[in-house]
Amino acid sequence: MHMETMTEAVRRLRHGGFAGDATAAPGGVLRCGTCGAECDPTTAAVDEIVRFEGATDPGDAAILVALHCRCGHATLFASAYGADVTPEQAQVLGRLPARIAT
Repeated sequence: MHMETMTEAVRRLRHGGFAGDATAAPGGVLRCGTCGAECDPTTAAVDEIVRFEGATDPGDAAILVALHCRCGHATLFASAYGADVTPEQAQVLGRLPARIAT
């Protein structure tokens, strides 16, 4: 079974309309790379979550979240997952809705 790589997942989601990038800003908020708006992660609509496990190195663990910010832009939020996550990324990940939007 082929495991999707981060590059493949980003390409697939970009093709699906997730053109922008979101980043973690101080205070654990999401910053939309398209318009610069900051939003509370609890208000984002999560469309898909893709996790990547490091086969031999736990430092390779990552997560990619396809979401719609409160501003309406379809964005991707990429983060380390596990020991290498930054405090801001951890705050955002902990505050994203637990359920994928339907």
